[in-house]
Amino acid sequence: MVYKFILVSDEVDNFRRDIIIDSDATFLALHETILDAVKYEKDQITSFFICNDDWEKQTEITLIDMGSDFEEDSYIMEHTCLNELLDEERQKLLYVFEPLTDRCFFMELKEIIPGKNQNKPQVTKAEGAPPKQYSPEETLDFAKIAATPIPTADDLLDDGLDFDNEIGFNEDELGDFSDDNLF
Repeated sequence: MVYKFILVSDEVDNFRRDIIIDSDATFLALHETILDAVKYEKDQITSFFICNDDWEKQTEITLIDMGSDFEEDSYIMEHTCLNELLDEERQKLLYVFEPLTDRCFFMELKEIIPGKNQNKPQVTKAEGAPPKQYSPEETLDFAKIAATPIPTADDLLDDGLDFDNEIGFNEDELGDFSDDNLF
């Protein structure tokens, strides 16, 4: 059996990738196909989430074992075949490619084609450029940061900072905290 997935982004309007893959393939094979299709580096911990019709996350399939609680099932991409968790058309998934900011692709199992096999996953449609892999918040200029001197306490005082007023601290509001009044 062959699965046809459609992959879109809420960040880029004209972005779309269609992927066909054998239903016996693992989520890891789908993960690698997605990263190759969008030319992303393979250095992030990613996850798939099977969702309900309202895109609410239900079941997570992780790239690595995250040591989850034994009370709930845990699924690892390398050890989980697509057909173990996906068995109906129009099933919704999220592929979270930037876990810190929860950036993701929206996926749908568009079609299940019985009686066929797909030896190797294939991108059958590629429209538009994907969103950048890393959000601007993650792109740091480490050379600039390293070259920036760290201010000393004297520098801060020279800038006219009044630490009591910065904090909103008023000694009259605190009362008497002598050792006799503590206990």
